[in-house]
Formats: sequence, structure tokens, C-alpha cells
Amino acid sequence: MGCEHQEGQDEPKSSSALHWYALYTHSHCEQLVYSQLSAKGFRVFLPKVETWSRCVANPRLVPTPLFPSYLFLQHAMDKESYVQVRKVRGLVRILGEQWDRLGVVSALEIESIQKILDSRLQILPHPYLKEGQRVRITYGPLAGVEGVFVQSNPAKGMVILSVDLLQRSLAVEIGYSLVVAA
Repeated sequence: MGCEHQEGQDEPKSSSALHWYALYTHSHCEQLVYSQLSAKGFRVFLPKVETWSRCVANPRLVPTPLFPSYLFLQHAMDKESYVQVRKVRGLVRILGEQWDRLGVVSALEIESIQKILDSRLQILPHPYLKEGQRVRITYGPLAGVEGVFVQSNPAKGMVILSVDLLQRSLAVEIGYSLVVAA
């Protein structure tokens, strides 16, 4: 599975208050939003990975968004810019509370994503789990079992199952791909 990323070519004029913002789009509209904002001179980042198409007759690698329905915008946001971005077709919203209190994505996180994509290493989806979070096993002989995620290592997590009445617990190690937040 190869990787690629797209980044706007035009650099913003002022770098003093530049922040990265997450843009949430309608389903499958990431490229549409990217193209419109790039054409307006905004710096946008749409991380993509190569995945196999679902077409059984002609399987091929196609670029797909790493984070479906999301892309990133770097800009010194003022009310005028906010309104200009919001008018883009296919955009649902800019993450945050209001135009002057938008959620900011760390520049370090964006740089890390770019480095990973540039490395051309295989990228696999991974559930976003926090220690102590309640999870449900989705596949295999333990499908449907719920517990608490308590420990992680590079390939697996530990799920704790408790019987409250007995005040006893047991732990099972399971692959990350088999659990989701409950």
C-alpha cells in the first residue's frame, strides 16, 4: 500500500498567526473542497493513501483520503477568511466553536503526518483508544464482549473484563483492529 499527499503550493502572506485547522466535508467531497480552496490561494493539506479499489472486475490502487471527510487548512484566520472558507461547496464546517474559537491542529501533528506519508511506509488504520476507555470486541470468538482498555504494546491491547458482583476481573490480549469504542 503506497502513500501520497497533496499540499497547496501557495504560501500564505503572513506567517505570524498561522494555524492549522481541520475541515469537515460531506462524504467524498474532500478533493472538491481541496481544489476550491487551493484555487483561492489557501494552503490546504489532504493526506491520501493508496488503497485497492472495491471493483472486483478491475482491482487497482486508487488514492483515498487518509482521514475520510477531513482535510487541513493553514491560515491566519480572520472573519473575512472564515466566511470565504465556509462558502466552499462540499464543506460541512470548520471544527471549533465559532469563527474566533476554532479548534487548532498542532503543527507538529501535521508535520508528523507529512513525514509518515513521505516515508512511503505502509500505513494502516488504527482505532483511537485511550487507556481506561470502555471497548467492544468486534470480530472473532470474542465478538460482542465489552471491557475496559488498559494497556497497549505495538501490536495489541489488553482488555479487562470484570464481574462486579464477584469483584473479580480477567484480562485478554487482543489486536487493536478487533476493538472499537463501546
